[in-house]
Amino acid sequence: MKQLTEKEIRAAFVNCSKGEAKRLSVPRDLADHPWDDLDYFGWRDPQAPGRAYLVAELEGTVRALVLRSPGHTSGQARRSMCSICLTTHDGGVSLMVAPKAGKAGQQGNSVGIYVCSDLACSLYVRGKRDVGAGARLHETITLEEKIQRTVANLAAFAAKVTAV
Repeated sequence: MKQLTEKEIRAAFVNCSKGEAKRLSVPRDLADHPWDDLDYFGWRDPQAPGRAYLVAELEGTVRALVLRSPGHTSGQARRSMCSICLTTHDGGVSLMVAPKAGKAGQQGNSVGIYVCSDLACSLYVRGKRDVGAGARLHETITLEEKIQRTVANLAAFAAKVTAV
């Protein structure tokens, strides 16, 4: 993924108003992220722990999504699988809900997906972040095929958010 500026990120949001996009928290350390290893850039809002954001270049267009997730829940952590990168975590997968774009979102419609809580799917797929033994299922496909699958899963979710 190419490195994005704060201005490019704010302009890319498809499921919130321009005013909301202007006010949301974008990380100040954009240059410090491993852009070459990212299929999408995701972060949690430090001022609102229940909010998260992701930005990706899909079909040649940079798109960003506002996501909501429940806060940390108490209780026993279960092993769950991320629907984007297919990594399993003990308690490290969250249901993230995105308001739909346009009129449907204004009416309260949303789309959900189970995703790595830290939004680091790209790093898990590439083996640059480890979640421990058994977290990545043994697969016979190549790294490039895993990356393509991750991008396809993300694109399918984004398409649901932007569907009319």
